[in-house]
Amino acid sequence: MIALYPLAALGRAVLALLAAIGRFAIFTGQTVSHLVRPPFYPREFGQAMMQIGYFSLPVVGLTALFTGGALALQIYAGGARFSAEAVVPQIVAIGMVRELGPVLVGLMIAARVTSSIAAEIATMKVTEQIDALVTLSTHPMKYLTLPRVLAATLVMPLLVGVGDIIGIYGGFLVGTERLGFNAATYLKNTADFLELRDIVSSLAKGAVFGFIAALMGCYYGMNSTRGAMGVGRATKGSVVAAAVLILAANFILTEAFFAL
Repeated sequence: MIALYPLAALGRAVLALLAAIGRFAIFTGQTVSHLVRPPFYPREFGQAMMQIGYFSLPVVGLTALFTGGALALQIYAGGARFSAEAVVPQIVAIGMVRELGPVLVGLMIAARVTSSIAAEIATMKVTEQIDALVTLSTHPMKYLTLPRVLAATLVMPLLVGVGDIIGIYGGFLVGTERLGFNAATYLKNTADFLELRDIVSSLAKGAVFGFIAALMGCYYGMNSTRGAMGVGRATKGSVVAAAVLILAANFILTEAFFAL
């Protein structure tokens, strides 16, 4: 019997994992189903757009700017070993648009927005504000979850587009001011190298990452336990889960768009 204890523990872990996946799948399905069922709350949607989109621009811009500049320096230093310094504009452009732009913006949104959503909704649950919404015949998922998830899904492609542009501009600044590239040649190489598929994949990744980031914040907030410790656990768990799922989704989408 003692020899079966490890198997029993493994079985319990697997069952718990499957149960968690099931709960998350049901939550996702319920969220999506509310898209076509009234009532709608445009004020909450507008506020979510501002919080997720407009107020995230500074951190997205700074992150992309410094990443683009650092990427240009690294590519130039690596290319110098093989006399391939001229590829800096092309690699910065494809690196930012295909991968670094969407992933970095997604992770910044996970750190800033997912944690905020989870903490806000978890606090509302602890203080029984969600119970008050139910008492007032207001569906919590329609009022709290749907506006945030929809806003993040719609605004994230714009944030990713801004991040891509600023990241390429960061590489342009370093390339022209620090590495001696001609500005016109740098811009021409960048424009010639990018393809429509690169831009479409970047924006599509942004929409998926925004959906994941907001959904994880809402899910952990809605399922938080009571007390201050429950709010902390929900916030921490939402950020970790969002970051992991964003990276996993990035691999899947990259495979879908660029598999040979």
